[in-house]
Amino acid sequence: MKFVAKSVLAAALLGTSLSAASAETFRWAEATDPQTMDPHAVNSAPVLGFLNNVYEGLVRRNKDMKIEAALAESWEPLGTDGWRFNLRKGVTYHDGSEFNAEDVLFSYQRASSEEADVRSWFAPISDVVVQDDYTIDFMTSAPNPLFPDSIANFMIMDKGWTESNDAAQPAKDAENYATRNANGTGAFTLASRDPGVRTTLTPFEGWWGEMESNITEAVFTPIGEASTGMAALLSGEIDFIAPIPLQDVPRMKQTDGFTVHEGVEARVLMFGFNHDSDALKYSDETTDKNPFDDVRVRKAIYQAIDVDALTSRIMRGTAEPVAQLVSKEMKGFSTGLTERLPFDVEGAKALLAEAGYPDGFSFGLMCPNDRYINDEALCQATASMLAKIGVTAKLSAMPVRNYWPELREDNYDMYLLGWSPGTFDAEHPLRFLASTPNAEKKLGSWNFSGYSNARVDELLPMIQTEIDPDKRQAMIDEAHKILQDEVAYVPMYVQPLIWATKDNISLTQRTDNFFILRWVTVN
Repeated sequence: MKFVAKSVLAAALLGTSLSAASAETFRWAEATDPQTMDPHAVNSAPVLGFLNNVYEGLVRRNKDMKIEAALAESWEPLGTDGWRFNLRKGVTYHDGSEFNAEDVLFSYQRASSEEADVRSWFAPISDVVVQDDYTIDFMTSAPNPLFPDSIANFMIMDKGWTESNDAAQPAKDAENYATRNANGTGAFTLASRDPGVRTTLTPFEGWWGEMESNITEAVFTPIGEASTGMAALLSGEIDFIAPIPLQDVPRMKQTDGFTVHEGVEARVLMFGFNHDSDALKYSDETTDKNPFDDVRVRKAIYQAIDVDALTSRIMRGTAEPVAQLVSKEMKGFSTGLTERLPFDVEGAKALLAEAGYPDGFSFGLMCPNDRYINDEALCQATASMLAKIGVTAKLSAMPVRNYWPELREDNYDMYLLGWSPGTFDAEHPLRFLASTPNAEKKLGSWNFSGYSNARVDELLPMIQTEIDPDKRQAMIDEAHKILQDEVAYVPMYVQPLIWATKDNISLTQRTDNFFILRWVTVN
């Protein structure tokens, strides 16, 4: 749904007993509700970020985004053949079951299955071998120095609990028991779940780690309507909201009792094209051609979008334009490929005429309206810019819960996507967004557009296995140059992080936009 109505919001928050709530009750809101509690079903930040509070992986990222031990106490390479993980002993799940290597093997099999949305994480894996209850080997088809970094969000499920509840396979586009229930080893347990309305977490008394938080109950409410969320924060109904409207930042900075937390997210906003359809699906013209098959048309779209205007007006100066699928903070960023194509309306018109579309064309532009900061406004502004070159973008904006299924069904001509590399490495978007989709090889799982380039496909495994940093960077540079030359996507800008809290809340803002409750204190 687009937003939680004020009456529904009030009902959802009522259960926290606002007037009598203890100081340790923490209430927070974000624009997007995680669509599932299954850690292997949906590979999206709202799901993975939320579930990092409930489930855990073999490794995790600390406050500075560095990899550290979690359910694995240590790990080491097996020469060039794979990685051995030495598991933590004495860990229990929320229901009291003991954690061991069989759970890791089961979770791998589940997360790498055809039904899993995270299966691309395991493309390099050739076999997984349990050595004993607390030692497990992940064998790779080639040397893979990135593997430990690549599985920071690979969450481990209890084999017995999952199988006994008929949830042995993820339910990506349907539901099973794991969709609304959870049994992890993390710092917080799932106390209740009412999708789209209210989700409550409570601390896990048996957690093995060191809890920095003093909260005794965490109540999450999705609020898609920005004004409703701000009203809830200012009235004291919630303690935290993310993001806040950019136009409200100056006012909030001047408002006593509140703090604005600002940062830069590792997320690049981009437009993608439908590369592999024979014709447009939402054009007013009758044609058997797909203009987006022509690189000149894609380049015209790119040059018709004034990214500087988008960042200054829509994003109010908080976003930084980019020319690649990763930001400059990511490992593998190509320092020699930082220049965007110039904004050039007349040049774009000339390209369209050269491609055989002197009068333009119409097409369907799909966008979410509750996933990224000002996402619908961004798409509306883009549609207006494209109209100046004679191209009519028929905008369809919808909640992200409906948006991903539409993209997976190819119900679009052009679409908006934001991508934050889970490994903080340029290899990540190449694997997920630029590799030819291949279910058997677990590649291109978020390459909705069907973009395909044989050289990019050839480069990816070499990038994944190359240890020499200079040679590796040269290959990444080549891949980035191909994506730029072919205008595989239209990268636009890096999204900011804009959070707001009451003054009595202490927290950590990570650049992946994951909100980690174990670092939250109510003062």
